[in-house]
Order: sequence, then C-alpha cells, then structure tokens
Amino acid sequence: MTLIKSISGIRGTIGGKPNNGLTPLDIVKFTSAYASCLLKSTNKRKIVVGRDARTSGTMVAHLVTGTLIGSGFKVVNLGLSTTPTVEMAVVWEQAAGGIILTASHNPRQWNALKLLNEKGEFISAELGAEIVEKVNNEDFEYAEIDDLGSYTYDASYIEQHIDEILALDLVDVEAIKRKKFKVVVDAVNSTGGISIPVLLDKLGCEVVPLFCEPNGQFPHNPEPLPEHLKDLSNKIVETKANLGFVCDPDVDRLAIVNEDGSMFGEEYTLVAVADYVLKHKKGSTVSNLSSSVALKKITQQHNCTYFPAKVGEVNVVATMKAENAVIGGEGNGGIILPELHYGRDALVGVALFLSHLAHENKSCSELRATYPDFKMVKDKIQLTPEVDLESLLARMSEMYADKEQVTIDGVKVFFSENEWVHLRKSNTEPIIRVYAESETEAKARELVETVKGAVAEVV
Repeated sequence: MTLIKSISGIRGTIGGKPNNGLTPLDIVKFTSAYASCLLKSTNKRKIVVGRDARTSGTMVAHLVTGTLIGSGFKVVNLGLSTTPTVEMAVVWEQAAGGIILTASHNPRQWNALKLLNEKGEFISAELGAEIVEKVNNEDFEYAEIDDLGSYTYDASYIEQHIDEILALDLVDVEAIKRKKFKVVVDAVNSTGGISIPVLLDKLGCEVVPLFCEPNGQFPHNPEPLPEHLKDLSNKIVETKANLGFVCDPDVDRLAIVNEDGSMFGEEYTLVAVADYVLKHKKGSTVSNLSSSVALKKITQQHNCTYFPAKVGEVNVVATMKAENAVIGGEGNGGIILPELHYGRDALVGVALFLSHLAHENKSCSELRATYPDFKMVKDKIQLTPEVDLESLLARMSEMYADKEQVTIDGVKVFFSENEWVHLRKSNTEPIIRVYAESETEAKARELVETVKGAVAEVV
C-alpha cells in the first residue's frame, strides 16, 4: 500500500492500514485539515467537490462531503466531472475552495484529493505544508449542531464549461463545423466520456466513442502514452477518421493521434495549440523545464518570448501570471489558456487544436510535419535515502559549468541548442528524475546514460 502526503494534496492506493494506504481515516483527516485552514483564512463557507469515474470515487466522495458538512461548509457536489470544470466552478460559485477526487493518470487502485484555493487554482506550497502539519498533529475540530454545513448536487457545470469554451474568440466554431471532422475519442472510461463527445458534437464533428462509459473500468493504463493507445490507433484507421483524442481520467491532459494511427506526440499538443494562439494573439509562452524545446522555437518564430517554469502546475501558472503569458502548460499534454482559466484543460485544448487544424487545411499528420521533430527520453536514478540530493545536484551543476544551465528547479544543462538534460529530485522518493531531449531518441538516450554515469562518479 502507498500513501503520499504532499503540498498539493494526498494520494495513495485504496485500502490497507491508516497512514500506509488511502483509507477512510486518512481521507477524513486530510479533508478536516483542509477545511480547518480555510476556516481560518476566509469568511466563505462553500466548497466545490467533483470526481473522476474511479470505482473508489463514490466512497471517497461520501467521506469528503460528510467531513466538509461536519466542518461547517456548504458543499456543492458536481458528481462526475473534470478537473478543469471543478476549477471553473469554484469561481462561479464564489467558493472558498474546491476538492477534486482523482489520481489523474495513475491506475485504478489509486485515488487522491487535489486541493484548490478560491481562485480555482491549486493551493500554494505554504498552505499545503500547513495542511500536512495539521494532519500530522490532528489539529482540527468540527462544527456544533447549529453550525453544520449543507449539501447541494449540481451536474450542470460541464455544459457551462463547454459553453464558455465555445464563446472564446480563439475557438472558430464555424470553421470547425465546415470541416465535419470525424473524431475518435478514447476517454479511458472516465469523465472525458461525458464531456469531450458533447463538446465535439457542438462543434459539428462526427464522434466515434471508444471507452467513453464513465464506469471507472480503465481498459488500458490511463496515462496517454503511445504504448497504451493501440486500440485508439486501430479505430482511427478502421473508421477512416480524421484524428483521435485521448485524455487522462480527470481530463486535464490531452494527446492526439493522427489519421494514419501515428502519434502526434504528447509534447506537441501544447506546441500546436501555442502556434495557433500566437498567430492570433501575440504574447509570451510558458512551459515547465522538462517540456520540449519545440515550444521555445515556435514562440520565437512568432517573434515572442518563451519563459521556463519549475515543474508543477502551480509553478507554471505563477510564471504565466508574472510574464503575462497568452498560452502555456506542460509537455504532458496540459494546455493552460488564461483567457478561460489558469488550469490545465483538455477540453479547451480540443477546441483550439481543431480550430488550428481547420484553418491550416492540412491533415493531422501534415500539420505535425510542420513542427521541429525532437525526441525525449525519461529515466530516473535510484539513490539511498542518506544521499544529500541538493548537494549532489550542486556538484552536477559544477561538473557542467561550461554549459548553459537553468537552475530554478534542479539542473537543466544544454549540450547544444536542441539538446538538453534535466535533473531534478523527486518530492516523494529518494530518486533523481533524468529527462533528456535531442533530435533522435538514440542521442537522447546517450545523453541520459552519460549524465547517469557522471552522477554515479560523484555519489
């Protein structure tokens, strides 16, 4: 069993003993600590809750909503929803915060509580640390009988979310409708199945649903990686579709598959969408340090400025706000459009990508061929707990002192304009993550092995 308490929330595998797995007791404690912190920091007494379709979701939702009511909050439960929908609903409801019950791309035995502030954005590191401290000390109390909260169920927000997307100037509904795209949707039997097909229908697309029943029975590993998308690729070719979309269980990551069944590339979801946005609205772009250099190159082609951010959505959002970015996100298929909201959103990614495809008058694979083609390799180095990771990263920076570096989050070393390695410590394990990018997968792997060898020399 696994239980991970972090500044962004709590996640773990269902069952086991308290403090070793995600048990009912752990869920109640973490929810209680979150509620206690909000009671101190705001006069608002409303919290929005929504969940993906995991089979453990009903159990977790009952515990969370009951605890919030017992803490004195009015709960607005969206039921089956998406992460970006919950984020937007927090603002629309003028709530104190929100809780999303999802373990994102993790397998079915996992679940998690993702915590939002009153802006519908992920909570700060400071608040997260305060919540963890309260959990550890059991520093919370509950409302007395006359101060108990209340409960409302509202399933209308996915439709409101979609309507907000369709109203965006950047979303060219009529251009998409004229194309009459046929689109296969793999929603991994979660809430993408009750949101993406609805959006596509309103955009005049013919939808071929694949794994769109929100029953939580994931038909494949839910992380949208090429090795998990063979059924989607085959269905696209079989039905002669124009393209396919796949999202993770909570619909904040989007991957695209071409009309011939080949991968558009998860890193290139953001690249393509940013290309489209910058053609219509000049401004800066942001992605995390572990994302492809292709975004920087596309941004520069539009005579705009790219800024890197520390890994983590909250860090990307902070940098986007600081640099007034018009588009940003993460290379894992996470699109953040500030004009809509500051959160990764697969739904707005779908609408923007189809607008781009319609305007370019190209097939999906032809559009992909217009972008620089880089390959990424992701690896990790397992270390013993006594290793000082900060000291190790500092020594690696010294070793490559003659190279261009970015050190805002671990060490990112540029071996050439198009080749880099990023080393950063994990927040939850005694490991260093090693990501590399180059013009070929073989070169990227060679960079990873070279740096792993250098680490072995200094450990």
